[in-house]
Amino acid sequence: MNVLIPIALLIVYVGGVWKFWSGFGRTNFEKSFGNRVSLSLLWPILLIANRSYRQNFSKALKGSKR
Repeated sequence: MNVLIPIALLIVYVGGVWKFWSGFGRTNFEKSFGNRVSLSLLWPILLIANRSYRQNFSKALKGSKR
């Protein structure tokens, strides 16, 4: 049981990175490789701390073109 929680968290983290990376083109962020890498890897922190990032993260995940 002690191993399942970190594995589940890792799966959620990697899934978030993958979904944001795949949908990055639908966001308003500058389309540079550095931006894509840093914003994809920092998604949990930015999702909590930044409203604009939350909106763009939602666009990337859902494909919303608002």
